[in-house]
Amino acid sequence: MIEVTKLIKRFGLKTILRGLDFQVQPGEFVALLGPNGAGKTTFLRILASLSKPSLGNVKVAGYSLPNQSAQVRAKLGVVSHLPLLYPDLTAEENLQFYARMYGIPNSQARITQVLQLIGLENRRKDLVRTFSRGMSQRLAIGRAILHEPEVILFDEPYTGLDQDASVMLDDVLRTVASHGRTVVMTSHDLIRAEALATRFDVLSRGVITASINKSDLKNNNVLDFYKQALEN
Repeated sequence: MIEVTKLIKRFGLKTILRGLDFQVQPGEFVALLGPNGAGKTTFLRILASLSKPSLGNVKVAGYSLPNQSAQVRAKLGVVSHLPLLYPDLTAEENLQFYARMYGIPNSQARITQVLQLIGLENRRKDLVRTFSRGMSQRLAIGRAILHEPEVILFDEPYTGLDQDASVMLDDVLRTVASHGRTVVMTSHDLIRAEALATRFDVLSRGVITASINKSDLKNNNVLDFYKQALEN
């Protein structure tokens, strides 16, 4: 579903990604871990067709980037730590706007389905500016899955959430993943990553330094795996 080979990304004289290789199979939930400045957000922006690679090959859902960006975006949902919603529209109106953008047939039925999934059906007529941070993030996930994408990218979706909102977001992410979608999520929260993901990759010094399936973790301890990956 995602195939990246020898990816290099430079900003001027600074090289952020240094020949990165990364493959994800359909239905996998990959937690992309790494220290600040490792290039995680830069990498997700390239996968989301928001930034172009300097060198290397990137394919998402069978389409090549950057040449087939429009086709990739149709197969992709993206959620960052910024909800990027329209605050003066209601929850329903936000989803209606994106439904028109994606040309979704029977959009009202799909919008109702998504609002039920993210637990916001009873707030569908409320303006987004009245929402808490956690509610806005749930609506952002609703927007990302509205067109039933094959791949969803989450870039630090828990940033700024309190404990209650984080628990609700856990439930939404589990539900999204249970529908067979391919998920890549960056996170500094190793406990949450361990609970949600089926695979863990560590990005350090511009490359993937280690990758392991959850079933292969010793004592289900992702922290030990992470520390060892950074030491290599």
